[in-house]
Amino acid sequence: MTRNSLRARLAVAALLSITLALLVAAVSLVALFERHAERRIGAELTSRLNHLAAAVQIAPDGSVGVAPPPQDPRFDTPLSGLYWQIDDLSADRRSVGLLRSRSLWDTALALPADRLPAGTVHAHVLAGPDGQRLMVRERSIRLDAATGGTGGGTGDGSGRVGTRTLRLAVAQDRAELVAARNDFAADMLPYLGVIALVLGLATWVQIRAGLAPLERLRRAVYAVRAGAAERLPEHYPDEVLPLVAEVNALLAAREEAIAQARSWTADLAHGLKTPLSALAADAERLRREGNPALAHDLEQLAEHMRRHVDRELIRARVRSGTRTRQARADVVDAVHRLLGTLCRTPDGARLDWRVTAPETAIAALAADDLLELLGNLLENAAKWARERVEIRVSAGDDIAVDIADDGPGVVSEQLHRLGERGLRLDERKAGSGLGLAIARDVVEAYGGALDFDRAAAGGLAVRLRLPAAPAR
Repeated sequence: MTRNSLRARLAVAALLSITLALLVAAVSLVALFERHAERRIGAELTSRLNHLAAAVQIAPDGSVGVAPPPQDPRFDTPLSGLYWQIDDLSADRRSVGLLRSRSLWDTALALPADRLPAGTVHAHVLAGPDGQRLMVRERSIRLDAATGGTGGGTGDGSGRVGTRTLRLAVAQDRAELVAARNDFAADMLPYLGVIALVLGLATWVQIRAGLAPLERLRRAVYAVRAGAAERLPEHYPDEVLPLVAEVNALLAAREEAIAQARSWTADLAHGLKTPLSALAADAERLRREGNPALAHDLEQLAEHMRRHVDRELIRARVRSGTRTRQARADVVDAVHRLLGTLCRTPDGARLDWRVTAPETAIAALAADDLLELLGNLLENAAKWARERVEIRVSAGDDIAVDIADDGPGVVSEQLHRLGERGLRLDERKAGSGLGLAIARDVVEAYGGALDFDRAAAGGLAVRLRLPAAPAR
């Protein structure tokens, strides 16, 4: 995958999204756990505060006591993190730290100066001993100084000598809450890793499933380009169908344009045939009138023009991309058919043609194009060979055809130029310089390869590779 890959972009976006979501989830869960634990601790502190209020007593002499005292052993351990304290808020007996747990040692909690209606519990976070941060729950109570019960005023002749207003507080170190929160976060990390892995796998499956239609579309386009199909199938998701429709419309427009071009080329060729026939008739008339030299020149000119027209028609066909769908042609049969014709020509009849080939070698070419390709190569060999032309055909992953003659050959510096349109490296023999160029056009149109080298006998060696047709 590259930076411009759609799959890479989706993967990066998913990675960022998953990471952000897991971070938000982790922070939220830790905060939720902390709030829940804080509420639980607050409820426990309120319960301890209520028990402390129930245990407070005022003796007849006016002294305040707690019986029985809170039973948690941490209240008796200095700086244990769990504390209680009683302050006297009576106007005539104000006292901070009137009674307090042994765990506070010689420290008194500095409670804020807020109003405490009877029965109302206030919550604070205050500084405690030894640098601790304390969660505090406090409330006030009023006790009858004579009977130790709750009271609401001064002596009224009923044996009560007045009331005492006391401030009760219970506190716990937040360090326990922080430790529980940190332990929860540590325990949660492996599970977040498992969730990340599951989400990553789900994202990978989602990306593959989401991009699968594009991969099918790519294979369908390749099938059209390779000639195995004429149109793209239309069983795609709704998001891809507009693209498929546009591509099919483009293919239809291209085929229509190619058909018109071929029609225009055929019309042009047909229009030229009549003047060429008239030119040949004029040459015959000149021969009858006793001017054979001029008649011969006109006939050669007409033949040259006719050959140009025929080859341009072939070039237009192979370059148009309209080669036969599922094309198949037997290379061995084409070689023997061409040799049967060449051996009846003056150049071919004088040569020793040696053919080494299997029984069949099926190439993915249209039969007409294969004959035109091999015909140009064999005609070129027949033109320049002195005595012998060797042809070897082999079939494997592709079809290889080797043609070697014993002619003068081509110098190494010029081998790479063979196949250029109109190139003639030797003017001693007639020709248009189009044969090898057309052969190269046909080979390139079908995805083959055409190479030239010096033959062992000194002539030209042609190495032709053609795509093999798939087995039926």
